[in-house]
Amino acid sequence: MTGVLYVVGTPIGNLGDMTFRAVETLKQVDFIAAEDTRVTVKLLNHFGIKKPMESYHEHNLRERGEYIIGRILAGENCAVVSDAGMPCVSDPGEDLVRLCAENGIDVFVVPSANAAVSALCVSGLTTSRFSFEGFLSTNKNGRNEHLNHVKTSTNTLIFYEAPHKLLKTLRDMLTVLGDRRIAVAKELTKIHEKILRTTLSEAVDYFKQNPPRGEYVLVIEGAKQAVSEEMTFESAVEFAKELEKSGMKGSDAAKQAAAISGFKKGDIYKELI
Repeated sequence: MTGVLYVVGTPIGNLGDMTFRAVETLKQVDFIAAEDTRVTVKLLNHFGIKKPMESYHEHNLRERGEYIIGRILAGENCAVVSDAGMPCVSDPGEDLVRLCAENGIDVFVVPSANAAVSALCVSGLTTSRFSFEGFLSTNKNGRNEHLNHVKTSTNTLIFYEAPHKLLKTLRDMLTVLGDRRIAVAKELTKIHEKILRTTLSEAVDYFKQNPPRGEYVLVIEGAKQAVSEEMTFESAVEFAKELEKSGMKGSDAAKQAAAISGFKKGDIYKELI
């Protein structure tokens, strides 16, 4: 009988965020596929879990992926974990899930904290529509190409960044995206957690004076929509209604329609109630 794969989320910093279900799942599986076994063994030891591990990361995913799939097909149950947070988000675990899908293997998710969504929730920026963009390229041309691709998006943008690249990335964002509002989330759930709500230009000045340390999530407001001089009040209301149908909150839909049409948000919102 074929085994199954469990995609198990782990804490992004504070071990107190580990769920009961995640602990029980890791105790019950036959083996664990870990991004870095040296990191995962500390987590397992903390919760008294004794299970064999297989190293599975971006440099060996092709070779090890086939091996892991073979073990699952032979009847063993596997849990895949990343170093922190949810596997498969900017993480090689996504390739293992793809292999499972191709081989008819059932995949179950055991969710936990996610750095991108956690940062979005405390950013103070619009949460109704957002786009997760992961890490930017280390190559300047690739980085600017990525930023140019998203600069007209009205969605809130979420990026991950390492400390040694942070200042350079903020400068490039300021150049390509313009001076937008940004929330810089540092070391979420850890002792030195900090949320800096500012603008891109002010963030550049801040990190010139305060060398970045730790891991960062950058949450940046989306592009402003162009105001239409031809939109009537009735068409603005219809536009807001369409946004509502797509899942946006009424207040956010009215706000976006007001930004485009020039009519007052409150007047548009009254028509939605």
